[in-house]
Amino acid sequence: MVIQFVPWKFHSRTETWEPSTESSSPTINSVQLIQQSTGFENGTFDPSTYFKQDESYNISITEQGIATITSQSLLGSLRALQSFTQLFYAHSSGSGHYTPFAPVSVTDSAKWSHRGLNMDISRNVFSPEDARRMIDALATCKMSRLHLHATDAQSWPLEIPALPELSDKGAYQSYLAWTPDDLSQLQIYGIERGINVFIEIDMPGHTASIANAYPDLITAFNETDWQTFAAEPPSGELKLNSPDVYKFIQTLFDDLLPRVTPYTTYFHTGGDEVNVNAYLLDETVASNDSAVLQPLLQKFVSNAQSLVRNAGLQPIAWEEMLLDWNLTLPSASNSSDGLDTVIQVWRSSENLLSVLQRGYRVLFGDYNNWYLDCGYGGFINPYSSGVSPPGVPYGTPGGVPTVITTPYQDYCSPMKTWRQVYTYDPLANITSDLAPGILGGEVHGWAEKIDSTNLDTVIWPRAAAAAEVLWSGPQTPSGLVDATSRLAEWRERAVLDYGISSSMVQEVWCLAEGGCEL
Repeated sequence: MVIQFVPWKFHSRTETWEPSTESSSPTINSVQLIQQSTGFENGTFDPSTYFKQDESYNISITEQGIATITSQSLLGSLRALQSFTQLFYAHSSGSGHYTPFAPVSVTDSAKWSHRGLNMDISRNVFSPEDARRMIDALATCKMSRLHLHATDAQSWPLEIPALPELSDKGAYQSYLAWTPDDLSQLQIYGIERGINVFIEIDMPGHTASIANAYPDLITAFNETDWQTFAAEPPSGELKLNSPDVYKFIQTLFDDLLPRVTPYTTYFHTGGDEVNVNAYLLDETVASNDSAVLQPLLQKFVSNAQSLVRNAGLQPIAWEEMLLDWNLTLPSASNSSDGLDTVIQVWRSSENLLSVLQRGYRVLFGDYNNWYLDCGYGGFINPYSSGVSPPGVPYGTPGGVPTVITTPYQDYCSPMKTWRQVYTYDPLANITSDLAPGILGGEVHGWAEKIDSTNLDTVIWPRAAAAAEVLWSGPQTPSGLVDATSRLAEWRERAVLDYGISSSMVQEVWCLAEGGCEL
């Protein structure tokens, strides 16, 4: 990466803001890096050690141009180098680079270790290159996790050599599926930039795509009345009491887990939006009674998470498994191997408190604040006749008026602006004794209306606003003016130096002249 960012947008037309090209100021000829450890014990890479390193660092540049970076670890050095490069600008003459900040000393450390983006690669088509671009952007703002929501009802874009028909028939096109090498190379790319790339295979809900290859494993597949059986089309869930489903999961995990374990510490087993009505059509259950389903779901999830823990990975699950289904999962207080189930909260900040009170470690990022896909409009059309066809609702002659009406908003409108993302306080109402159970959080990019073309503009710069919360802690509206300049500068560097097609933060006049406050 060569710095191309000339910060003219941040200075008035009449201001002299660059050093003269004839300046005799000291130059920086080298940077001394003092790092206490590499995180590679005995010369081998261990993700459980590497991703738990101390990320703190110090940067010093003297008036004489002596530059020193001090860190406790390789991760700390990577974070420091990002900050170090952001002290420099390209000169508009093309003659070189400069920093206006020397002498300077920066001491910095992270509030939370889990600072992530949830990238849905299943609802629309994304390439490994798209994910690499997200990793580059994440690294620039010192994020630490890329959560790949890899499969869902709509498609299965991940090759599983032991189950080749999954992607052959479950991907939108077989040639669009990610190969095992694509995945491992992406995880290595993340490691090199301090980003822990981990996979989510959502289950037992959000699994309809499996039916394209293995129809006998899925109940309520692609029902005309999808709304009765799923949160969105197509409907379909893994059967809950089928020996064949258990064999399938064993085969799937025997293939996938050994491939990801060398590069990550996490595996996400999903668990959101389990629809009870789907199990009325499941011949192994034939009930939508939660009292019948709960022990079956307990067995199902315990089995999946045991496979994850046996592989040495820490399982993550969506909040419903704990809060709605009251499943017994290893918590921070009762896990003997340290691989307790981390609960990811998405429905409300209040649920964050509930999870902590039950003794679980937690990730925040609810849809009211950190869902970046909200506000782009719904993706469901009204019935062309204005009323439902026969069979909708299920078992009826139809004729029910459509519920999709103007202005055709999505369920989580309006859009979460970067200012809202920035001022979200996950610690509101969290007592100091519970706060240590918060590992961090994630912003989410669910892909109903995101693909490769608009990915960058939807995610950025709002994910960078979240990154500042995750690194430095909760922010307040009083800091928005200063944050505007920082985030806008980050955006310019992302566009010019990293090729990230980020949306704008603020118009140029406001950045250059100020006064855009009310």
